[in-house]
Amino acid sequence: MKDVVKQVVTPDEAEKQARYEAVETRLQGLIAGETDTLARMAGVVAVLHGEMPHFFWTGFYRVVGAELVIGPYQGTPGCSRIGWGRGVCGAAWKAEAAQVVADVHAFPGHIACDVASESEIVVPVKDGAGRVIAVLDVDSTLPAAFDEVDAAALESIVSMFVSPGGGMC
Repeated sequence: MKDVVKQVVTPDEAEKQARYEAVETRLQGLIAGETDTLARMAGVVAVLHGEMPHFFWTGFYRVVGAELVIGPYQGTPGCSRIGWGRGVCGAAWKAEAAQVVADVHAFPGHIACDVASESEIVVPVKDGAGRVIAVLDVDSTLPAAFDEVDAAALESIVSMFVSPGGGMC
């Protein structure tokens, strides 16, 4: 029997928008009332990883002391810990801003956790006081898979973590 290879393509802008809208609607029901941060993160990762065809690795790195610590995530094994300012994740943490990288091989200091990764987007998760408490990291096997549509949608999704009282839900 021949192996079936799934053709991965980056959705166009309209398809991305529609998929992200569906993701947000699904997440609103999934994480509503859930108070455990890891459970909420796991739900976000599962829905995003399942709905977005260009996502190869999808996960959170949580700020623990002076490092980002992996989890929860879906995909191949990732780096367990990342220092402040190191790689794309550390750069997003340091800059406190999303990083959209069309070619990870051209990114200074890129940490190659998986050689299949070609492009990456990392979005900081901030608490009610504006402190970065985690980053959402997404890799693709396709070059230039992420753009401003992804950045805006993922920023909206991570904002769902902050409760009206300013803390993590």
